[in-house]
Amino acid sequence: MTEDRPSDGPPQGHVHPTRAGALVVVVVLGLVGGWCLRFIGERVNGTAPLVTWGPALALTLVAGILAWTALVTGRQIRQRRYLAPHEAVNRLVLAKACALVGALVAGGYAGYALSWWGVDADLAGERAWRSAAAALAAVAVVSTSLWLERACRVRKDDPTT
Repeated sequence: MTEDRPSDGPPQGHVHPTRAGALVVVVVLGLVGGWCLRFIGERVNGTAPLVTWGPALALTLVAGILAWTALVTGRQIRQRRYLAPHEAVNRLVLAKACALVGALVAGGYAGYALSWWGVDADLAGERAWRSAAAALAAVAVVSTSLWLERACRVRKDDPTT
């Protein structure tokens, strides 16, 4: 069997930036899932799930780590310090995965918060505010993930690529 690519080196590929359309689709899926969670929880358990401050704090920590990694990566690439190819690929994969998962989580928490809009029940406001805070923290995860993805870019005129 013959191959269509030249055999004088490793296969060359391109990784494209995370598309906004993919993020929008994932956010919408999260919104629907988060909205349904309240009603499913009430039907199955008799009460909707409580949301604590833990998820918002954890997502904020993840966003901070991603921001620090983006800052360091961008600095390393700009100053032409050595960054092993597998390190750059690992950071790029981390960024793409965190962007998609962060979008899903943001949509989920936003949907759950919206499901409490105008409901007069015990802890409804608390659930809504904590869910909204977690959704905002997840948006920070998406933003810093996209920043890290951008920091991994190498100029096309870079002779080392």
